[in-house]
Amino acid sequence: MSGHDGHRKKAMKPALRVLGIILLLGGLVWMGQGSGYFPYPAKSFMVGAGQWIYYGAGTAIAGLVLVVLARRA
Repeated sequence: MSGHDGHRKKAMKPALRVLGIILLLGGLVWMGQGSGYFPYPAKSFMVGAGQWIYYGAGTAIAGLVLVVLARRA
């Protein structure tokens, strides 16, 4: 591995971590809206729509995977 590749990996860690955190938090919000525990905004099509619980869980898991990968890299 050349020095350039090492620098690229070092630069990717914070980006992966930030993206992972955004996905994790966004997924949790979607789960909250889909379940009705976070009814904001009140007129949102997502509030009380159960499929958003699953979409949010998948997004949150993807975000968690990115955070873990960023820590390991």
